[in-house]
Amino acid sequence: MTTLIQYASLHPTPWKNGGGCTTEILASPPGATLDDFDFRISLATIAQSGPFSVFPGVDRTLSLVDGGNVVLDVGNERKVALSDREPVVAFPGEVPVSATVDGNPTVDFNVMTRRGRCSHQVERRVFRDYAELERRSALTVLFFAEGDTLTVHSERERMSMVRYDAVVLDREQNWVLEAPQATVYIVDIIPEDEDDEE
Repeated sequence: MTTLIQYASLHPTPWKNGGGCTTEILASPPGATLDDFDFRISLATIAQSGPFSVFPGVDRTLSLVDGGNVVLDVGNERKVALSDREPVVAFPGEVPVSATVDGNPTVDFNVMTRRGRCSHQVERRVFRDYAELERRSALTVLFFAEGDTLTVHSERERMSMVRYDAVVLDREQNWVLEAPQATVYIVDIIPEDEDDEE
C-alpha cells in the first residue's frame, strides 16, 4: 500500500545530548524505540559539534540535505567531510563518530537497519523534469530532499510532495517522478530472509 508521509505532520524530538533534534519519518516495528527498531528512517539536525549516539549492531547511512558542511571523525580512523559534493557516508553504528560543524546547523537524512533483521541501500538521485523509478525491494521509501514540488505517479496513483515529504511505494508498481528540479533519496529496505534467497 502506498503511503504519503507529510513532513508537516511529523514532530521533532531533542537529542539526549542537546546537540540537535531528530524527526522520525518511518520505523519498524511500529512504536519501536531507538533500542529495538528493525529499521529507522529520520531527519536530524546537528546544531553543534559533538559525538553521535552509538548503535551496536546497526548499519547507518547519513546524507547531508541542508546547511553548512560537517566533518565526521569515524572511529578515529578516517575523517569524512559531508558537503554538496560528497553528501553521503555509511558507517557501522557501533563505531564512535564525532561531528564538527562549521557554525551553521545542518539537516541530515539518516537510515539505520539492524543487522540480522534487514539491510538497506540508499541512492541519491538528482534530476530535472522527469525520472523513472523501478521497484527493487520489498520496501522502498522515496524521500524528497531538495526542490519546490514533486509529483510521483503510477498507472493507478498520483501524489504531490513538498520538500522533506516521503512516500512508501507500493511493491507492485513502477513510478514516474516529475519536477522542474529535484534531489531525492531512494531507500530500499531488504529483509534478512530476502538477502538469503539471493
